Amino acid sequence: MPHTDLLSTIPATMRVIALLEPNEQINLSELELPVPDVVDNELLIKVEYVALNPVDAYFAKQGFCKWHYPHTLGLDAVGVVVKATKGVFPSVGTRVMWHGNVGDQGVLSQYAKVPNFAVSQIPDSVTLQQAATLPCAGMSALIALDKLQLTEGDSILIEAGAGGVGQFAIQFAKQRGATVFTTASKRNHKLVKQLGADVVFDYNDKKLSDKIRKELGPQGFDAVLDSIGGETTVRNVELMRFCGRIACLNPLPKFEQELMYRRAPNIGIVSLGGAWLANSLCAQQKMSFMGNLLLDNLASGSIKIPQIIEVEFNASSISQALNKQIAGGFAGKQVVKISHD
Repeated sequence: MPHTDLLSTIPATMRVIALLEPNEQINLSELELPVPDVVDNELLIKVEYVALNPVDAYFAKQGFCKWHYPHTLGLDAVGVVVKATKGVFPSVGTRVMWHGNVGDQGVLSQYAKVPNFAVSQIPDSVTLQQAATLPCAGMSALIALDKLQLTEGDSILIEAGAGGVGQFAIQFAKQRGATVFTTASKRNHKLVKQLGADVVFDYNDKKLSDKIRKELGPQGFDAVLDSIGGETTVRNVELMRFCGRIACLNPLPKFEQELMYRRAPNIGIVSLGGAWLANSLCAQQKMSFMGNLLLDNLASGSIKIPQIIEVEFNASSISQALNKQIAGGFAGKQVVKISHD
């Protein structure tokens, strides 16, 4: 479609899926709001797909300190650039992917704006729906592995291997030459093995720690990717070698000082949202670079994406999907197809 045609089809208002106020049931509303204006280096995107993540569900229940209500939910989006200031790249008509600013309005909307330096251009061989699965889970996995300084020959425990972050982390850890141990429910053991996990444990096993020690031996893990938090983090530090490395995606528990002295762990915190909240242009641009890396790996067949479950663009379907997202044992990726009729 010519650029002028794209511009002429931008309506004045758009449908959005919004949170009127945080609530445990994740009751959402459909609203009609003005299409956002763009200035300077901002792009206006016609949103085609939005992927749902556990963080969307947690914040819908608890709220977020930077939000004003009603708040449009959603962080991971793909779509087509329909408006950009002259000279700003990527230009109108380009297909792009991005992870949005957690402090601003979200992307469960027919149109969204985003700074041009934070998007990644989608290769022709990757569909928009496939690209939508990548940002939050894929970028979190990459940041975690970078913080863990994972190198060839390292042993790593990846918690929740069948989750979105876990699936990408297993594949990238194998690319870096690590020996991968992971946890998953029994029904997902075949899946994580196919992704490259060397050893899989059932996270429901009452004797999990003993079985890990028996399999691993006395040396302990070089690295742990902890996407669970709480007492699981304490257990994982116990399973690490002295001065081992752990990357945590959830808030840290209270550690006993004796454990800290005995293990002296190097603890890293993974925060995609921090790139926006810290107003770090460098970190925001890095998300674009990571997006390019994820898209290139997908285009070349070097990584597989989670199974896609399509969700309808309405308040009740998205509410149901978000509740399912945090119920546990979920291995697919829920992707909302944004309708423009």
